[in-house]
Amino acid sequence: MLDLALIREQPDLLRQALKDRQMDPSVVDEIQTLDEKRRALLNEVEQLKAQRNNVSREISRMKDPAERQAKIDEMRVVGDRITALDEQVRLVDNDLRNLVASIPNYPDPATPYGTGEHENVVMRQEGEIPAFDFQPQPHWDLGPRLGILNFDQGVKITGSRFYVLSGAGARLQRALIAWMLDLHARQGYTEKYTPFMVRGETLFASGQLPKFVDNLYKDHEEDLWMVPTAEVALNGLHMGDILEEAVLPLRYTAYTPCFRREKMSAGRDVRGIKRGHQFDKVEMFIFCKPEDSYRELEKMLADAEATCRGLGLTYRVVQLCTGDLGFGARITYDLEVWAPGCGEWLEVSSVSLVGDFQPRRANIKFRPSEGGKTQLVHTLNGSGLGMPRTLIAVLENYQQADGSIRVPEVLRPWMGGLDVILPD
Repeated sequence: MLDLALIREQPDLLRQALKDRQMDPSVVDEIQTLDEKRRALLNEVEQLKAQRNNVSREISRMKDPAERQAKIDEMRVVGDRITALDEQVRLVDNDLRNLVASIPNYPDPATPYGTGEHENVVMRQEGEIPAFDFQPQPHWDLGPRLGILNFDQGVKITGSRFYVLSGAGARLQRALIAWMLDLHARQGYTEKYTPFMVRGETLFASGQLPKFVDNLYKDHEEDLWMVPTAEVALNGLHMGDILEEAVLPLRYTAYTPCFRREKMSAGRDVRGIKRGHQFDKVEMFIFCKPEDSYRELEKMLADAEATCRGLGLTYRVVQLCTGDLGFGARITYDLEVWAPGCGEWLEVSSVSLVGDFQPRRANIKFRPSEGGKTQLVHTLNGSGLGMPRTLIAVLENYQQADGSIRVPEVLRPWMGGLDVILPD
């Protein structure tokens, strides 16, 4: 969430940020109107309370019972007015908070301007597009032929956009997750196993609510929501905490399934397992001091890249422009891997600097070692990596002419030594 004081002092900064994001800046005017109304109400309340306090002192000194009762009756009216104004302040506060909470983060000056994803910037490519001496097959053909991927069973038990992994396919996904968690542990992240359901306030703290309410799955009998990403739970670990400067940075990693009511575009991602309502992901998350956030961003990006390199995948780093930037991000780098069967680049990770946007919502601060006022921490998040697109990339890049799949060397310890996936 943005700093209301900053909006109040520099409204044009927010207007420009919204324009850069291709959004309507008129919301700034709405905020200013509500803020002025709130301050006017508070001023009236304070004046009435001061009046009541002064009269109360006068009443204590009055000798005439009739005069005293008249003043008491007068202050009863004032008290009723204060109660009514307090309720108005509460309602305006709530409206103002919800309005500010609906506004995305400021893009960092380092984020390039652009109107949409077509203006994202390819920073670099690692590896060459692999050449095959046969026609590479897409995963939606490879998987069923090998007996490791079944679309019909997923549709039978749940519906469209669900699938079942079997045998070596299920084990391969589990191997990917286990290897990534171990890799991130070696990179300095503490592994966490977190709940797959969270409260609404936890989602608000991460920036998921109210913006993405229509994209989330909820238990309607309780205030419990299925996580759309482990980022939500990891951010929630320190809600309301004041951390000591000496413990920062805190680097966490976690695996969770992710649940999202994805809005599917007609004719886009209609085949295979590229997009679904349930998928697995290994997440990285960092709490740090503000002055360290850019350095931590570079570390997290390097750590995500190491995952792609370890799997031997050709990938590229893409910096998102202002028009494609996520709701809570200031800077985002996407990692895209080449899928030769699909014939396209697939996003497997988004590494983002969020700054104080989440900590302000979650009230997460740190206490400087040398004393002084507590400060908001900064947060960063990134996938390391996300399924099923990483699984797609492995299947399609490691396929052989006979339809079998070589298992990447780094995954073999988690595959019982299996080096080739053959048809059942």
